[in-house]
Amino acid sequence: MKFLSETFAIRTERGPQFIDITERVLETVRASGVKNGFAVVFSKHTTAAIRINEAEPHLISDMEKLLASVVPSGEDYAHNRYAHADSTNGERPNAHSHIQHLFLGASESVPIVAGQLETGQWQRIFLIELDHGRDREVVVHLIGE
Repeated sequence: MKFLSETFAIRTERGPQFIDITERVLETVRASGVKNGFAVVFSKHTTAAIRINEAEPHLISDMEKLLASVVPSGEDYAHNRYAHADSTNGERPNAHSHIQHLFLGASESVPIVAGQLETGQWQRIFLIELDHGRDREVVVHLIGE
């Protein structure tokens, strides 16, 4: 049984933003030598999610609009009033991105079969930035043989 954990950095531009990280995950799988097992893809952030979906540009635009409309950034959230009341720490009000994260989640598990990610024809793995552009970290944890 092999275990491997690799962390890679991604620079995001805005929120919400869907960033296709499938190839980065696949590179990690190939380099690991794991032929059969699974990959857990995990965001180390409470305002950036990991999800599997289709990489069709119009669908991505629709999903970004949905996130912004269901939990808009301009609302009066207690987190913004209290946790971000001190603007000297450089943090922006971001309650909306934490709340959006509740609907999406921090990780996905993907089977590995014959050294390949066992995804459906149109499935891609996304890091979804929910806050503003910044540096993010994604962990790919592999378990298998």
